[in-house]
Amino acid sequence: MIISASRRTDLPSFYSEWFLRRLREGLVLTRNPVNPSQVTGIALSPEVVDCIVFWTKDPANLMDKLDEIDSMGYRYLFQFTLTPYGRELERNLRPKPEILHTFLRLSDRLGPKRVLWRYDPIVLNKGLDISYHLNQFERLCRQLAAHTCQCTISFVDSYDKLTGPFQRGILREPTFQEQERLAKGFAEIASSFDLPLKACAEKHDFSSYGIRPASCIDPGILEAVCGYPLKTEPDAGQREYCGCCRSIDIGAYNTCRNGCVYCYANYNERTVQKNSSLHRPSSYLMVGEMSAADHLSTPPVRSLRKEFEQLPID
Repeated sequence: MIISASRRTDLPSFYSEWFLRRLREGLVLTRNPVNPSQVTGIALSPEVVDCIVFWTKDPANLMDKLDEIDSMGYRYLFQFTLTPYGRELERNLRPKPEILHTFLRLSDRLGPKRVLWRYDPIVLNKGLDISYHLNQFERLCRQLAAHTCQCTISFVDSYDKLTGPFQRGILREPTFQEQERLAKGFAEIASSFDLPLKACAEKHDFSSYGIRPASCIDPGILEAVCGYPLKTEPDAGQREYCGCCRSIDIGAYNTCRNGCVYCYANYNERTVQKNSSLHRPSSYLMVGEMSAADHLSTPPVRSLRKEFEQLPID
């Protein structure tokens, strides 16, 4: 079983103590985002959890817990988003030099193959043009290329919940021609640093520039972390063009306090504040507690390990 922690929120930044308690107790509960009264219990023992994929913009609050996670026998890697944006787009993040230092510390601890850099989403507006992105990407490559094994890019998408920022001109989807120019420029820069570049869930094909479609939860990378082959399957529950293999996400929408203007996982700030106030590290749920109206199911879970095969651990 692959645990995604989490596409729905920055779990390492805001819910690391809760997550550590879930590992200690070997159980987490998650609500169905479409039918919240449907609750699923998921066993979290190291025997069935093959790998944990952390998604984060700032894992500083998780750093002091990694020793205990290691001691329990869990295997994990990080999808670490680090962009050049300031607080006009990412309102509540720490200063970027501090986050970059955390990236380097994490890579020094885990190795470059377990800290995967994301420069996404790529946003254009009046102040953020193509030249800005090319210059900033080169600057970050110079600082990060030796501390990661790849970079994943994507272009901002217009979701219904993001109508306001698009209407106000804070966000703008790049045209196809702009995407081509950015992809070509990024590819040339990444190549100069020997850094593989991938594109996440993009409908356009940038392979002519050497940019492969991304599998952010990638069986090959997972197997390198685990040290054994896995029986994986595509994740049919993700958006079109996603190349990830199937995982179980234990996060909750409307719980991330990073304040990113382009975020698809938060509907509005008031809901985020309400859900955050209901969080208790001792609860099996990320938000609130079980109620009499909830229906709990505990489907069986198992390791995806292929028997009788062993791979070297990087």
